[in-house]
Amino acid sequence: MTETFQVGVIASTHGLQGEVNVFPTTEDPDRFKKLKKVTLHTQRGEELELDIVSARFFKKFVIVKFKQFNDINEVEKFRGCELTIDRKDAIKLEPGEFYCADLIGLTIVDEEGTELGILTEILQTGANDVYEMTRKDSDEKVYIPAIKDCVKNIDVEERKIVIHVMPGLL
Repeated sequence: MTETFQVGVIASTHGLQGEVNVFPTTEDPDRFKKLKKVTLHTQRGEELELDIVSARFFKKFVIVKFKQFNDINEVEKFRGCELTIDRKDAIKLEPGEFYCADLIGLTIVDEEGTELGILTEILQTGANDVYEMTRKDSDEKVYIPAIKDCVKNIDVEERKIVIHVMPGLL
């Protein structure tokens, strides 16, 4: 299972006091108001644990101030760097909900147990998620609607998703 989750990417600096514009990659950008710490992954592969002093919203960005930086020159080099949190700080899930990162790579089988492929991506369409499966025997992509009629069981521990193959799906 994934132990860290990306919550945003630094898009640019904001002002002269070391604030940054963060493009949120979390389902709930408001969570930045509650977060105390994030890990910054630098272009050089370093991981810096940063303390969040404040977070406010402007258009599609979260303007974040870190305790460790007080000048624009200190944060300019972090443009394009990702921010992550530990699993323990992630949004709590309801029963039957899963983190997308935990599903990527799971084996997809039909109701008879025949292996069909691997979940390679999750597309969030608004109405329902769509699972992109790469077929077992080829690079062909198949798109599976993540609805109860099609997805019968998800077992993260067993690393398996059981689907009902609807007519025309494969």
